[in-house]
Amino acid sequence: MALPVEEWRLYAARCWAALEPVLRERLAAASLHDTLRLGCGLLRPEATAVLRRLCRRAPAGKEPAAARFYREEGNRLFGRRHYGTAVRLYSQAASHEPPGSPEVSVCFANRSAALFHLRCFEVCLEDIARAESHGYPDRLLPKVLLRKAECLLCLGRLQDAADALSVVENKIAMDGIMTSPTHQTLLKKLSQLKIKIHEKESCPEPARETCGDIQRKSEIWEENDSISGASSSLSLNFDRERGRHLVASQDILPGQSLLKEEAFVSVLCPGESRLLQDSSETVWDTRVTNADLYCHRCLRQLLASVPCRGCSYAKYCSQSCADMAWEQYHRTECSLGALLLTLGVFCHVALRTVLLAGFAEVSRMVECSHDDDRDLHNPEARCKHLSEAPDTGAGTRSIPGCNDNGQYQSSYQAVFNLLHHAEKHSPEHKFLCMLSAVAVCKQLQEAGLEAAVLNQESSEKWSKPKTCEKTSGELSLELKTMAEAMLRHMLQLQCNAQAITVMQESGSGDSAVVNKKPVRLATALFPVLSLLNHSCCPNISVLFSGTAATVRASQPIPSGQEIFHCYGPHRCRMRVAERQQLLSQYFFECRCQACLDELESDVKSVVSMRNSFCCPSCRAPVQGEEMLSCSNEACAISVSRESLSHRLRDLQQQIKKALELLRDRKADQAIKMLLKCQMDAGNFLSPGHLLMGEMEDHLAQVYATLGKWQEAARHLERSIEIVEMHHGPSSVEMGHELFKLAQILFNGFAVSEALSTIQRAEEILSVHCGPQSTQIQELQEMKTCLSELPRSILQRT
Repeated sequence: MALPVEEWRLYAARCWAALEPVLRERLAAASLHDTLRLGCGLLRPEATAVLRRLCRRAPAGKEPAAARFYREEGNRLFGRRHYGTAVRLYSQAASHEPPGSPEVSVCFANRSAALFHLRCFEVCLEDIARAESHGYPDRLLPKVLLRKAECLLCLGRLQDAADALSVVENKIAMDGIMTSPTHQTLLKKLSQLKIKIHEKESCPEPARETCGDIQRKSEIWEENDSISGASSSLSLNFDRERGRHLVASQDILPGQSLLKEEAFVSVLCPGESRLLQDSSETVWDTRVTNADLYCHRCLRQLLASVPCRGCSYAKYCSQSCADMAWEQYHRTECSLGALLLTLGVFCHVALRTVLLAGFAEVSRMVECSHDDDRDLHNPEARCKHLSEAPDTGAGTRSIPGCNDNGQYQSSYQAVFNLLHHAEKHSPEHKFLCMLSAVAVCKQLQEAGLEAAVLNQESSEKWSKPKTCEKTSGELSLELKTMAEAMLRHMLQLQCNAQAITVMQESGSGDSAVVNKKPVRLATALFPVLSLLNHSCCPNISVLFSGTAATVRASQPIPSGQEIFHCYGPHRCRMRVAERQQLLSQYFFECRCQACLDELESDVKSVVSMRNSFCCPSCRAPVQGEEMLSCSNEACAISVSRESLSHRLRDLQQQIKKALELLRDRKADQAIKMLLKCQMDAGNFLSPGHLLMGEMEDHLAQVYATLGKWQEAARHLERSIEIVEMHHGPSSVEMGHELFKLAQILFNGFAVSEALSTIQRAEEILSVHCGPQSTQIQELQEMKTCLSELPRSILQRT
């Protein structure tokens, strides 16, 4: 959630309404500095009490009772062989246990057992090492060490496996004669493993040939001298109408890399909760969210997370990521977990931005902004400022965000100079952001973290609190500076926040055909990517890998043409009126070519025509606004738009139920319901409606789970026709659909059709995703496998 929880927003709105009219007027017209000066004392004890109550709904501390519950739930599901769910539950348990305790070591050991059954041997070994380092009980150690030896054996590391077995034997010998059934089982297992190692040493497996024939194309890349992470084919321009923007300085080909940028800051979005398989409702939440699935620092997908040492919320892919996050920002954020979850992702991003920048740099930039504010209020200085505007030939040095050498870097200076549009935000929203920033800084002060925040550059000073002259309960000047910077960043985020998205598997995840959908994973600031202006018909594609963004040309871009990004509303997905309404949050009216074409012509938009209703009687197109009339004069049926919209909502609910049946492995019932939905949709939706394509896609997915590849391919081909109609033959959406079709044809052994589909999918996805993308590599592996089939089989297919 980008903004604070609703109750805090409502409380801030009541506070704003209760202010004296004169103070409201002054706050509405105030600069950021004056907003903090005037409003800092408005966070009263009542507000602190409200926040404290709201924070209880988002606990982020370690709870021993929760740890016991999650561990027991994990054991229960492990016994039912639901190993993937057990791994998640053991991770939840570990996040609630104190570091270095025997209890957390048991969580890691139990999780290693589940990972072993999932055949994740390398990760299993990591968990075994964690269990040992956290003081796993000595009496239970032989069982874990045997698991370690078995992992090493499965990985082909025979000498390491033999060494591990020797350790187990010595351990058993030291502990004396073991006669219990459990000990006898261990001895039997030990004997079996020794035999397996001997057999493998006697008959080594032949070395596997690597699929080295797969060509990994290296991308030609020449970095820009003036724009960090950008290609030399781009240049930075500025004018009063378009502001800062990037332009092609030479002809650019489709698929060419234009920008590779690491986020200056990113914060994981908790995302939607999903109920873990077969977990009953209890006082403890057993649902899994993005916060459980991805590393909170690098956004890498998690299998066995490393918990934070202080809170139960933050989880990492490795100890090195956990340590780095702790040093950079999390030692400050850790105790504020519940407050940050309450105040929303934008507030969290704002805090992390200033922590990453360090107080010295934040203070320098805030002071510079005060000088600029004073200049703009001084008529003589203001004239000088305007005379040095960048479009008068002063060069890139005078473009906001550039350093003294005229370079635009992915730095805090560039972040600080992103437009905040304080004058365009509503006074109520600005007040809410100010109260939230002050609340965070007050909490830092009360928690004794002020000295840590102000001295981040030297970790040795963290234990030496720095006292500042201030009256009781009042923020220090330093924390007011932090709050002002946070307020600035919260306002910037509305127009400059970049959603980091990932293609996440939907469905059960055990299908031969992987069905994925884009999911918002994190909110980030990319200073260079933010230079791109919006178009409803962009000429680039953006792909994310962890916290890094790669921008590629999606079509030919001639020299001199501006580089355009789509901020969300795309001409293929929305009508112009809907797009303009959504774009109003960015404080501009879109005048891109797609919008102008629709606004200036009498012809209905492509989206309107394809996603339209048809006559329920004769299925001819219908016309009108509120009342729709059949275009077939012989029919002359009229129906209200509201009634058809109601039917559409009901249909979408039925489709949702069909997909729930599929998740519950009731494929036959899902097919029956989807076919009924399809028949009903044909009575009032146009044949090219996107929902018609989605239903074909869902049917393909169900048939694929049953191994009915020909049926699956037939339905997916119909879906692809509709996707092509809406998004175009070379769109990334088309590439994803062709990738799924290639999987189906590959599994169905339709060799020639699979090879031609793979080629089409490769051509499209290499443009949008690049030659190193996972999908391209999977396509190449399929192609290699099919090409190596015997000629007699190839001739028959």
